[in-house]
Amino acid sequence: MTERNLLTDPCWRAKDLGEPLPSRPHAVSVALPRWRDVIAYEEKVPSCIKSLKSIYPRFGFNPFVAELARKSLACNEASHESSWPYPNIASAVSAQKYCHQNNSECSSKIQDFLGISCLIVDQKSTSAAKAFWQHTGLGLSSREAAIALGRENKPSTADGHCARNELLNRLANIYHCDTSLIQLHRSGMAALTTTLSAIKCIKGNNSILQIGFPYVDVLKLPQTIFQGSELIITTKLNHIKEELDKKKPAALIIEIPSNPLLQCVDLISISKLAKAKNIPIIVDDTIGSSINVHLTPYADVVFSSLTKSFAGRGDILAGSTVISPYSKWKNELTEIIPQVALSTLSCSDTIELEIASRDVKNRLLRLNTSCLKLKEKLETKKEISKVLHPQNCKNFNSLLKKGGGYGCLLSFELRGGIEEAKRVYDSLRVSKGPSLGTNFTLVCPYVQLAHYKELKWAASCGVSEHLLRVSVGLENEDELWSRFNSVIEKK
Repeated sequence: MTERNLLTDPCWRAKDLGEPLPSRPHAVSVALPRWRDVIAYEEKVPSCIKSLKSIYPRFGFNPFVAELARKSLACNEASHESSWPYPNIASAVSAQKYCHQNNSECSSKIQDFLGISCLIVDQKSTSAAKAFWQHTGLGLSSREAAIALGRENKPSTADGHCARNELLNRLANIYHCDTSLIQLHRSGMAALTTTLSAIKCIKGNNSILQIGFPYVDVLKLPQTIFQGSELIITTKLNHIKEELDKKKPAALIIEIPSNPLLQCVDLISISKLAKAKNIPIIVDDTIGSSINVHLTPYADVVFSSLTKSFAGRGDILAGSTVISPYSKWKNELTEIIPQVALSTLSCSDTIELEIASRDVKNRLLRLNTSCLKLKEKLETKKEISKVLHPQNCKNFNSLLKKGGGYGCLLSFELRGGIEEAKRVYDSLRVSKGPSLGTNFTLVCPYVQLAHYKELKWAASCGVSEHLLRVSVGLENEDELWSRFNSVIEKK
């Protein structure tokens, strides 16, 4: 696969539909260059789905994983069933239990195929198997599949161990904590899955409470896989205090900042409330990044999708959990999290992540600056009704580290509504698809992708169906602005 320079030659035209972003075998994003492509993707239109050469790994199978799954079915003469490859038996068993909980008549088996634990289920249980795969993020990685199929070489355990130590030290420097408080996971959602398992061990079966409009799977994971979750959109402290007293949640989940509104709740004040009520706080810093913000004094666990800004390349799925050195549950969490983690980041992915993240601090500072400059220029355009960015949030600013910035993400709405959003999206000369934090700019109609079947609900939460989300990359800032400016202004 010849790699395309997405900084200067983005995937934005109709002919680019389905191209992997980036043009690498393990790409985690895919080009959806027109609004109609996004809708076709959500509607599962066969011609669109067939054209996809990549897909976000939790929402579908990378080609290597898909090939391994097909071959495991053929080996088992199970063409009318579905196969879900996992890195070990423990993960496969957990997925199997979930399928049987959802359907007592589920027919399933776990089959070893090329050293991979494949959960094979009947058609009636495929939807449950898919939900577990998507929400938990525990599935086999594309690099593990490529190695099992003999397409890539397996790295040495010593190299993997060395890379893991380098990564732990790098993260410890960012979070200002000991490496013993950090765990690597195979995705950001796997990090949250592990954290929720640990919280359940400590706090029991009470439901989770989420504060502020959340990323879709951060909400769905505790709702569908664990003991349930409720959502508070209103962020007034008095209301939150009442909800804590009434619901007595096992934990709170908070995103810093929220996706895609890029606003923050008052984490400092909520932390005081939660500590007084003996409720742990789980914070997702994927968008804000703990390079920019200091969160451990106010959170008990910080989890992150290292797939995004930390890796930057867009072809590595990974996550982390960081136990706060200030948490009253520090010792319990340090003991429990390794026990409940069903798997860890593979050696091959660890090695690639270590290489990709060597420049993370300098790179993120550049992304901070470029995103802020684009935000300021977008705010000057009369065609734009709203620009959403963490700089406008006093609660985010209260968490900033010295020299910290606001991350790579912004969202905006156009005065012309959805028809104008479609026109601008289709015309933008930047790569268009899901994910964020890549070295190249990525734009998507976020609500259409994340909440296509619940647009009215999203609107009731203040999230517009025609919002465009921008993950700013490392393009020349003037060139990037010219691409936006030329299509926002009607000729």
